Amino acid sequence: MMRFLSVVLLVFFSFSAFSNTLLVVGDSLSAGYRMPAEKSWPVLMESVLEQKGHYITVVNASISGDTTGNGLARLPKLLQQHKPDYVIIELGANDGLRGFPPSTIRKNLSQMITQVQEQGGKAMLVQIRVPPNYGKRYSEVFSNIYPQLSQKYDAPLLPFFLEEIILRQEWMMEDGLHPKPDAQPWIAEFMVSELMPHL
Repeated sequence: MMRFLSVVLLVFFSFSAFSNTLLVVGDSLSAGYRMPAEKSWPVLMESVLEQKGHYITVVNASISGDTTGNGLARLPKLLQQHKPDYVIIELGANDGLRGFPPSTIRKNLSQMITQVQEQGGKAMLVQIRVPPNYGKRYSEVFSNIYPQLSQKYDAPLLPFFLEEIILRQEWMMEDGLHPKPDAQPWIAEFMVSELMPHL
């Protein structure tokens, strides 16, 4: 009996030693807008990662409506609570839709990346874009924030997954902004494929 318990404990602690935590800090695009939380792509990623041999606990801390400022305010507690090895930052869409100054968005994202890196985690940014009707200049300045920060902080830049599915009407909600539950498994597979080189 004692030998059995020893083996179980050894397996448990070995698994814990080699498992990592991935924190997703985002808005409604990641929170599972108007659907059960367990159907959101960040939650679905965990099983996809496991299938590929990566035993990573995924914590989805995304909240619908959040801005980069909201994410920045919540981040210290999330880092302390979960001590993540990886953090995906998927924020900025609500800032852009509200016409927030690009300088504010850049500053908030910069501080988030810095906080993650100072805690020993790997920060990854999701590229966000705003609709072209916000004006060419604003749209370009906004979009450029992400590759600029990626280069400055050596933080991997992940593609804007919404661009891949927005033309598929059957995967988009009536508002034309949010993916349906049917799209979430595809997003999970897509994001894992983009994550793999950085794990």
